[in-house]
Amino acid sequence: MNKFVAKYGQILCPLITPFDAAQDIDCGVYAQLIEYLEANDLCDSFIVTGTTGEASLLTFDERVQLMKTAVAAAKSKPVIAATGCASTKETIALTREAAKLGIKTVLIVCPFYNKPTQEGLYLHFKAIAEAVPEVDIMLYNIPIFVGVNLEAETVARLAAFPNIVGIKDEAGINPTQVTDFFLATKDIDPDFAIFNGDDIMLLPTIVQGAMGIVSGGAHIFGHEIRAIFKAFEAGDNAKARELFTELYRFCKTTGQNGRILPNSIMRPAIEKVTGIKLGPARLPLAPATEEELAVSFAVLKEIGKI
Repeated sequence: MNKFVAKYGQILCPLITPFDAAQDIDCGVYAQLIEYLEANDLCDSFIVTGTTGEASLLTFDERVQLMKTAVAAAKSKPVIAATGCASTKETIALTREAAKLGIKTVLIVCPFYNKPTQEGLYLHFKAIAEAVPEVDIMLYNIPIFVGVNLEAETVARLAAFPNIVGIKDEAGINPTQVTDFFLATKDIDPDFAIFNGDDIMLLPTIVQGAMGIVSGGAHIFGHEIRAIFKAFEAGDNAKARELFTELYRFCKTTGQNGRILPNSIMRPAIEKVTGIKLGPARLPLAPATEEELAVSFAVLKEIGKI
């Protein structure tokens, strides 16, 4: 088994960040959400302040506070900290804060807004790996948000660093890039972990060899996602497709009206299923409309989630 998968499992859940009426983080509800996910075994590990956690809308101190809360609340599952920022300097600082809390692995998104070259991306991740050698790093490629793609050749260069151990790829942008990453790294680090980061691309990327998924949908569909992996591994493609179709249908509803980040619709859907009050997404993400929620809830009802 891949070393990363052996430690963190196949289902990494990027935790939704709860907000109160004033749009301040609610660490009490955050701990409650972690306890719910653990009690129901909906994932194998937690990711704090990732894209689903609206990291770009959080302050540095808020991200550290959420890390502290997760480390204290998680009893049976590991915590991974998403520490990517727009600048290399701030990313190193936040990664060091994660290391101080005893977090062993971080997920680092390509720096956003700046659109660096491939050499800039290489130097960014190289600097972090060398500055905080005590933590392992999973690269995070999500071109739709950051504006640049982490090319396979650059990933190959980065895989040579002993503490750069894998990549999460938002596979919907380039559905075959999982294969590119595998081919680029297999001879450099046979244990380099390649994870899908797009729920609606789960089954297509498993076929290509994706070892796991970073799934916001796991808040609701963790059992189905686990069953999809098991069905595929058992050769039961019909069952895998049946379960995947349910996940796919729901996730498509979270992108209504051109929404790219699904949080505005996913939050009330998670509330509906779990009963945990997460609050609305933080501005500038517009709240879900009644019409949007009707579509999403109808799918959840049809597949027996509510």
